Amino acid sequence: MDTLTRMQAFVRVAEAGGFSAAARRQGKSKALLSKYVRELEDELGARLLNRTTRQLSMTEAGQVYLREAVDILQRIDDLKSTVHDTHREPRGLLRIAAPRTLGDGEIGQAIMEFLQKEPLISVDVRLEDRFVDLVEEGFDVAIRVSELTDSSLIARTLAPFRILVCVRPDVLAATGRPMTPAELAEMPCIVDTNAKVRANWTFKVEGERRTVTVRGRVEVNSPRAVRAAALAGLGFAKVPYMTVREDIAAGRLTAVLEEFEVGASAIHVVYPHRRHLSGKVRAFVDFLVAWFEKAQRSGRTC
Repeated sequence: MDTLTRMQAFVRVAEAGGFSAAARRQGKSKALLSKYVRELEDELGARLLNRTTRQLSMTEAGQVYLREAVDILQRIDDLKSTVHDTHREPRGLLRIAAPRTLGDGEIGQAIMEFLQKEPLISVDVRLEDRFVDLVEEGFDVAIRVSELTDSSLIARTLAPFRILVCVRPDVLAATGRPMTPAELAEMPCIVDTNAKVRANWTFKVEGERRTVTVRGRVEVNSPRAVRAAALAGLGFAKVPYMTVREDIAAGRLTAVLEEFEVGASAIHVVYPHRRHLSGKVRAFVDFLVAWFEKAQRSGRTC
């Protein structure tokens, strides 16, 4: 008799609270389960259960063994499910949460290409500039831009996320180029009220984070609206590079204070901590990682 079968018998008896209850649940005889547990104890050289005519209790060794055995058996079940998933096509509804800016840009494009590749998957994409609770709100995955922190979620990094200050060239000529972030406090700026920092822009100065409070005629709640205001010549804008990448390349906007940028943020795909990941989630996560790797190799950075 193999160790795995004995281990399963012990776990079932421990979970049921006795040999009789476990036998009824498993459809096996009480004598057979007792035999398996006894053989396991002989193999280990330790008593796992204290048996009396009326009561069954675990020894200290039994408690330790049970904890590890449950984990091992769960891993084996997960492995079986994972192998099973690899032999069938991912399918079903995938619920995705993402920031509006990314959903309108790179992530939106990647999702559409994913759907072309996986015809049996449908998506429900919610574009919201807040951290959704994946478990409470029923999302399978979320795209987030942040620094990694301790979390109950699993995170895969997709790409670095650069935020820069830019301005229209003629405005820069009129105001003069700022040499330090502090100078922005006296210059016209465009405030994204949807960002956590709002008018308090953070920079890295001499190795430390420092905040500059800015002001201007325009406050909007969208990076794309900030871009539009910058292109209209209404001041300096602090926006994701991906939002203004083409404008900078074309000379419509000029980046400033690049040496003071805070570069710790990144784009992540996150999902709940589950040992067994569904085929549709695994397929989407793997696709996103490969998609962003290809984008970075081709020179497209966020």
